[in-house]
Parts: sequence; structure tokens; C-alpha cells
Amino acid sequence: MIKRKIPQLFIVVVLLCSIFSLFGCNDDAASPPVEPSEIIHLDKLAPLPETVTEKKEKTFKIAIAAILSPRGTVDSYQPLLSYFERRLGKPVQLVQRRTYGEINNLIARNAVDMAFICTGAFYEGLREKQMTLLAVPQINGKLTYNALIIVPADSPVQKLEDLHNRIFAFTDPLSNTGYQYPMGLLAARDLDAENFFRRTIFTYSHDYSIQAVAEEVADAASVDSLVYAYAVKRDPSIAEKTRIILRSEDFGMPPVVASVQAPPEEILRIRTILLSMADTRDGASILEQLGIDRFAYPGNDLYQEKGVKSCGNRTGGGECSNPH
Repeated sequence: MIKRKIPQLFIVVVLLCSIFSLFGCNDDAASPPVEPSEIIHLDKLAPLPETVTEKKEKTFKIAIAAILSPRGTVDSYQPLLSYFERRLGKPVQLVQRRTYGEINNLIARNAVDMAFICTGAFYEGLREKQMTLLAVPQINGKLTYNALIIVPADSPVQKLEDLHNRIFAFTDPLSNTGYQYPMGLLAARDLDAENFFRRTIFTYSHDYSIQAVAEEVADAASVDSLVYAYAVKRDPSIAEKTRIILRSEDFGMPPVVASVQAPPEEILRIRTILLSMADTRDGASILEQLGIDRFAYPGNDLYQEKGVKSCGNRTGGGECSNPH
């Protein structure tokens, strides 16, 4: 199986920290005279560089999985980052990585304070006991979303079986809608991607997958219904260039999470900020820009793994798609 990756710009935030040692001076009368070049003027000393701990305390790091392309992520989430800066009273840094697995690794190590991830990555984080739920976005009154199998508008494809020997675009191996769902559909039919498709590609963002189908680089893709709706709203021509052939059952919305290593009081503080956003004028305005009603806290019950078992692994499961 040949995999091709669509290039993307991505943002890497790197913290550089230096550790300096101070050496004391002994003002002994018997000591030799100090040369002028060695004189230390206490009133002209530069401040010591911040330690790693001090920088962690002064900078709040938010990781965002590349559900959108990196550029789209920055543009979409910048108002939210600014909102957190105001509420926390400290700088906020955006952290992005190329894959969902890399974001999960940052969360597991408590290297970021908060992360927006996909549902499939959260299933993985729960299984590994690496992350805790902060909040879930409520969109159009719902805490759930769907996977969509899309094809070019003029494609003769009507059902999954028609995609045999065609090019299929996956998003990321940890993506619930962009990988696990279509793999589950194939497994339920005793098929595997390597032999069923002529070629597969990984795009590493849902809007790149949509673009690949719209431009007929790929014959089909499985994408996040929320991202698809956002893409159509941003560019109505996408609705004219693509067509939905399958819609999954409901999945829990892509959540906002933190590391299980984070202090409980910090988790509560961040959750409170998210849950109260809709009750503030500037917070409500930012949520409206993001297409979010509010953030809610439904607990982990929303993320029962029936969706993964029936639609998202290689070992099989029941049918979970409806014609659209």
C-alpha cells in the first residue's frame, strides 16, 4: 500500500531554557587587587534567566490537534487563546503537532495545560489512563457529531462497495471519524484497506481530506461532520463539488482534555473558565465565532466505546452507517 502525505504548514512552539550558576566572591583583605575588568557592579546586574519551573508557571500551553489545517487552526482559535490570556492573566502559547499521537504524548507527559483533541484520540487516552475530560463543546444543541463518507459530486460511487480499487483519503490513524470509522466499515464486510483500495493517503487534517475529494485528488474520504459543515459555510462551492454517501451513528463530540497528572485545582479552574464562557459577553462572542453554543461537562458516559467497537477497529463489528 502506497501512502502519500499532503504537505502542510505546521506551527511548532519551542521553549528554550538556560541554567546559569552563580559563583560567590570572597572579599578578603589578603586577596590580590581585583583588576577593573573583573569588577562586578551590583547595580548593573542583568536579571537571571527564568528556570523551567518559572516559565511553566508563567505560560499556559494549549495544544490543538490538526483537525483543521494548521493555518485554519490558528485563525479559528486565536480569539479563544486571547480569552484565556485575559482570564488567566498570563501568556498563552498555541502548541501544534503533525499527528494526533504526538498531541496525546504531550498530554500524557503533562507538557501542555489543556488540549483540544479528536474523539478517537480521547478513547486512546482513556484506555491508557493518560487524560481527564475538561469539557465538551455543544454545537447546535448537540454533544454528538458524525463521520461522513464523501465523494466528488460527479462520481458514480453510491455505496462503500463502489470504492473498490479507488483512492481513499484517511485523516490520522487515531482519528475516530477520519480513520477508525471507515476501517470498521471495511472490517464488518471482511475487507481490509490495503487490498480493497487501489491506494490510500493520510492528509492529517479533515479540511485537507475535504479538499482532496473536492479537487478529485482522492475518490473518497471519511471526514468530521462538523468540519465539513464549517468548510461548506466558509466555501459553499464545496457542497457543489462533493457528495455524502454515508453518515455514521452519533459519536461524542471531540473533547477538551488535560493530563491526569495536572493538579485537581488547576483542572477545576480551567473547566470553570470553559463552562462559564457562554455567560460572559466576550466569551459568548468568541463561541459564536467558533460555531459553539457553549461548553458542557457530561462526564465520560458520552464516550462509551460502542462506536469504536462497531465502527472503528480492524477486528469487526456491526453496521453503523445510514444513507444520506
